[in-house]
Amino acid sequence: MAITDILSAKDIESALSSCQADDSFNYKSFFSTVGLSSKSPDQIKQVFGILDRDKSGFIEEDELQLFLKNFSSSARALTSAETKAFLAAGDTDGDGKIGVE
Repeated sequence: MAITDILSAKDIESALSSCQADDSFNYKSFFSTVGLSSKSPDQIKQVFGILDRDKSGFIEEDELQLFLKNFSSSARALTSAETKAFLAAGDTDGDGKIGVE
């Protein structure tokens, strides 16, 4: 399954263009622009499965740093600061990774 099976290519392009510069990534804005905020729980789980590259059931820091590349191979990697802020926002239990919940 491809990410474009769930999200529109136009929305992905728009979301990626809004965070091209280093340290410009804002996960809330990105999720809204790419259309994730309006998806069903099942669709979000499908996207999570695509982002979970090693299929561990969690998104770890190294996978999170490459978050944007899941949407386009030409997208940049997140900076260390962006990755840490994104991880802190999604890590609800403090184990250093993000679960599907």
